[in-house]
Amino acid sequence: MKLGFIGLGNMGAPMARNLLKAGHDLVVFDVVQGNVDALVQHGQDRATAAATPAAVLAGGVDAVITMLPAAQHVKSVYLGNDGLLSANVKGVVLIDSSTIDPMSAREVAKVAGDKGALMLDAPVSGGTGGAEAGTLTFMVGGEEPIFNQMKPLLQAMGKNIVYCGGAGNGQVAKVANNMLLGISMIGTAEAMALGVSLGMDPKVLAGIINTSSGRCWSSDTYNPYPGVLENVPSSRGYTGGFGSDLMLKDLGLATEAAKLSKQPVPLGSLAQQIYQTFSMQGHGGLDFSAIIKMFTKK
Repeated sequence: MKLGFIGLGNMGAPMARNLLKAGHDLVVFDVVQGNVDALVQHGQDRATAAATPAAVLAGGVDAVITMLPAAQHVKSVYLGNDGLLSANVKGVVLIDSSTIDPMSAREVAKVAGDKGALMLDAPVSGGTGGAEAGTLTFMVGGEEPIFNQMKPLLQAMGKNIVYCGGAGNGQVAKVANNMLLGISMIGTAEAMALGVSLGMDPKVLAGIINTSSGRCWSSDTYNPYPGVLENVPSSRGYTGGFGSDLMLKDLGLATEAAKLSKQPVPLGSLAQQIYQTFSMQGHGGLDFSAIIKMFTKK
């Protein structure tokens, strides 16, 4: 297929490279020209640059994938004066893999549908490592026939491709999952800090938790205590992972969505406040497992 790809940052660039690896040709756009140049150079004659989001469509693409930081960027790329929906999009499949609130996803999908486009919201889980390896999980909302049509394309970038229901439901799955992740990481950090403060060896404590009822992904795969696990951010100064400010953003999406639906999320709201405090202390660039610093002297 000939594809458009907009948003070539830490997640988007490796996703685009995997599409090239799978044999697709790309027309790409990013606000950072260096990102565009690097992708075009990597793709050689199979990747070309566009001057605006709308210009991506001028290349006669079958589908466009966007990977953008936040809802305001998604709305700008889709609804702006030079946005995708300012051009002829009739019959084009639009796939937004950004993590935004479900309401914004549904708003953009409605405008796209009114213009004759076919749209999926398809946020991802798996981080930059999953993007590089092509093992991302895609949580997809939209019309099921379009999902089935596009599933092979998503499989070039991911390992688990899950249909979640109608428009916006991919974002619902993502914000619910990441709210739980933030809560569980704080709980794991609190428990590990308590045990160590009372004299437990952290590796022994983690081993007990991971074979007992307290086991969770934050403990057995991404433990926040330094030295418990190799090759995780806590063992390399909390670098190279999922930033605390990104977790704060996702918790904010969850709590804002909860307000609109009048759904109580007391632990999600508390987790947001804890990460907000952590960010205000200057730690927003550290991996989100660094939240354990709130409970230790390290």
